[in-house]
Amino acid sequence: MKPLVSVIIPTHNRASFLKEALDSVFAQTFRDFEVIVVDDGSSDYTVKLVANYPIRFVKRAQRRGVSSARNAGIRRARGKFLAFLDSDDLWLPKKLEMQVLFFKKHPEAVAVQTEEIWIRRGRRVNPRRRHQKPSGFFFDRALELCLISPSGVMLKRDVLYEIGLFDESFPVCEDYELWLRLLARYPVFLIKTPLVVKRGGHEDQLSRTPGLDYYRLKALFKIYPEPYLTPAMRLLIIREASQKAAVYLKGAKKRGKILKIKEIDEKLRKIKLFPGLPCFRALK
Repeated sequence: MKPLVSVIIPTHNRASFLKEALDSVFAQTFRDFEVIVVDDGSSDYTVKLVANYPIRFVKRAQRRGVSSARNAGIRRARGKFLAFLDSDDLWLPKKLEMQVLFFKKHPEAVAVQTEEIWIRRGRRVNPRRRHQKPSGFFFDRALELCLISPSGVMLKRDVLYEIGLFDESFPVCEDYELWLRLLARYPVFLIKTPLVVKRGGHEDQLSRTPGLDYYRLKALFKIYPEPYLTPAMRLLIIREASQKAAVYLKGAKKRGKILKIKEIDEKLRKIKLFPGLPCFRALK
């Protein structure tokens, strides 16, 4: 029989974290799931570690990035629902149970996430107000920053094939780009109970990678021409792109990134930004 939920865990040289992540999955009160671990070119003891768990394992010889790793898991998934777990995060025991129950009560829904507990360098921290998760349609707020956590969301597998999988040209901000495509068409609901532990502060976190603003802008430029957007959505994208570009171009000028400046300037012009917004000539 096919499992109801496919749990997809991408990992790269995180065996010490991965053990705790896997233990948190197998401690779930809901049991109708499969686990797919995609090892994205690890050189540590990940292979030996996962041999102790009843999982489906994908070993890649070379690192191809988290988007590619998640997509590899999605393509192998057999469940009606997908649940992602970053290998440095943890689930509390009722995470899957409460999400599956939500879908039973709301069969029209395509995605639901849970609240989180944030841990930074071993200490619990409270998210700022701007990071508080909404519920429903929040495309407008998602333009500013990523408000859906891969480790917290469960969604119907079919909807990913409808909107497209993770864009493998994004080494970072791949989730921001995907969630924009999702929220432009569907609501994402919230279970207010914190059922995910997000652990941060370690050196290999993708969120610490330089150039995040560039890839957020790239995501905005990518979605702008999509035919399913409303005129109001396009205006929101224009506003957000202008604000992000002003910050990015200022920093790019200081660092002498002339080609990046020209690229962003050309893309700003293509989405017909209002007069007076920053452009390449103004920064010379």
